[in-house]
Amino acid sequence: MPIEYASVRAMHKPWGVSDLQPWSDIDGTGDAVGELWFERADGENAPVPALLLKLLFTSGPLSIQVHPDDTFARAMGMPNGKSEAWYIIAAEPDAQIGIGLKHRVTPQELRASIANGSIVDLVQWRPVAKGDVIFIPAGTIHALGAGIVLAEIQQRSDTTFRLFDYDRARELHIDNGVAVANAWPLRPPADPIRLTDERTVLVASRHFVLERVELQGAASWALLAEPETWILVLDGHAAIGVAAVSIGQAVFVGGGRSSIEVGINGLSALIAYPAARPIASLLQRLCEPSAQPVQPAAPDDPKLTGPAKART
Repeated sequence: MPIEYASVRAMHKPWGVSDLQPWSDIDGTGDAVGELWFERADGENAPVPALLLKLLFTSGPLSIQVHPDDTFARAMGMPNGKSEAWYIIAAEPDAQIGIGLKHRVTPQELRASIANGSIVDLVQWRPVAKGDVIFIPAGTIHALGAGIVLAEIQQRSDTTFRLFDYDRARELHIDNGVAVANAWPLRPPADPIRLTDERTVLVASRHFVLERVELQGAASWALLAEPETWILVLDGHAAIGVAAVSIGQAVFVGGGRSSIEVGINGLSALIAYPAARPIASLLQRLCEPSAQPVQPAAPDDPKLTGPAKART
């Protein structure tokens, strides 16, 4: 039952930011950072995970893009397609995202809108705010605007077909993009489901489940994890097994039972795992908060192996 601090890979993007605080100490001043990828600590030797967990930071709009589904990806020789979900951590007052189209168009009309730039007006733009959840099935045309920090969980694939890129002189993938795109409005999303006072299911898809958990301070819990379970701390701190985690840190749990000792300020976190439905027994309360709580071990405790340093 491995419990690992996730290593962090910084991805430099033209639409990224220079300051990633409080989520990371990485300095993007010289080369803006757009994404942080959380990966297995021993990524070269560990089995390849089914999911990829990221943080995204935007100072400008991303490309308008689309991802293939499993069938199209496998026809191209790739292991799987890419469905994803976003959890908005922070957003400026005028921040917006593009999801789906305003109305159905033919492939020929979609191609023409790409050629003349009117695809920007064809995309359905909507404002976003902290706590919003957006599920993006493969084939959905989508884009991110500026001023957003979000967590993303996705099928592990980096296949992106750019349809429009605001004259950034990067490669477009119009033929493949038009071929895989669902050129119509996205269906309204399902509402989050409150399982317990502590657990809210944000997304339950055929490829993964994404939950938000809110654990009261100084409480003890048992985590009955799936063989691939990712935990990202949004606020507070805790000891998960012997891994002490706080805001912006992530751990990989390789299944089995482990303890969660919550710090005095509580714990807010995202939990994601490959499954088609929520796991009912994922969290079990061991004890109520105590009057004199015991702090989890500090991250610099010499008994612990700290998180891997970020790789750029």
